[in-house]
Amino acid sequence: MRAAISALPGYVPGRPAPVAPDGTSYKISSNENPYPPLPAVLEVVQRAVTEINRYPDMASTQLVSALAERLDVPAPRIVTGTGSVGVLSSLLQAVCEAGDEVVFAWRSFEAYPIVVGLSGATAVPVPLDGAGRHDLDAMADAITERTRLVLVCTPNNPTGPVVGAQELEAFLGRVPRDVLVVVDEAYLEFVRDPTAADGLAVHRAHPNVMVLRTFSKAYGLAGLRVGYAVAHEPVAEALRRAAVPFGVSSIAQLAAVASLEQEKALLERVDGIVDERERVAAELTRQGWRLPRSEANFVYLPVGSATPDLVAACAEAGLSVRGYGSDGVRATVGDAAADDVLLEVCGAFLQRWSPDRVG
Repeated sequence: MRAAISALPGYVPGRPAPVAPDGTSYKISSNENPYPPLPAVLEVVQRAVTEINRYPDMASTQLVSALAERLDVPAPRIVTGTGSVGVLSSLLQAVCEAGDEVVFAWRSFEAYPIVVGLSGATAVPVPLDGAGRHDLDAMADAITERTRLVLVCTPNNPTGPVVGAQELEAFLGRVPRDVLVVVDEAYLEFVRDPTAADGLAVHRAHPNVMVLRTFSKAYGLAGLRVGYAVAHEPVAEALRRAAVPFGVSSIAQLAAVASLEQEKALLERVDGIVDERERVAAELTRQGWRLPRSEANFVYLPVGSATPDLVAACAEAGLSVRGYGSDGVRATVGDAAADDVLLEVCGAFLQRWSPDRVG
């Protein structure tokens, strides 16, 4: 095996929900959409099942066309893949070689150091600031002549804050033109901060910026694995060359198209999740928690060394949450019943830990 394989961290998926003594269980560890697919999307999926003996359209023509119209970008700039992380993996294979560097904030999306390591490049993680936000000045300082890519996750997973439009523009002013900046907007639809950066607008203004998005979160298609990039033509063509052939299934393509057609109903669901996020964050703050400002479909509890203890307390109540070493705990919001249990657990937990141990 390649030496790089043994050095890679393993991706840790959200654990199944444990069963509490009262029989309740909730999985809020994977940032999944709590709503089932809309009937119109299910209908399309059921019809598509009858043709799974055929290969899918490798170019995702129908989906690319629908996205081009929806986003008002030329179709040749859009490349689909198996979730946004699948597109990112293809990008790194196309762009990076041994000795190259990839800069990203940390802690951020757990797959970043994995896909960077697989490409043969060197990961350059830059610590978040004290509010769980990207430290763009420090990230700019970390760029060297070996840097090929910079990853900007907004809202940031797992902490939740967005990158502001003005600060991203200032950052791009410091990035060399031959370094590609990837704006990862997996949680874009949950953002309500008017100062947040608009990845597409930034892409249009900068030839070295591309955008990653997914149908897994807001659109509720996590199990079908479909995401996409919006990139300028040379990068988009490289992505198509590096992609796994027939990676996005016919079912996934058609479900994504149907989801775009049902976007109004789906985004109404997103509004409900955002309202629930605000309720949960407000109650946690009232309890005494100091939280990063989340613009995604989760909240982040920066409990430091108490992380395993909070994960265990949640498990006792039938909740599976996502613990990150000795940094903190992320909990998906959207299911009011699960959120109520989370609030009860967090309120009791905080009583056992002094405020200087939390936040």
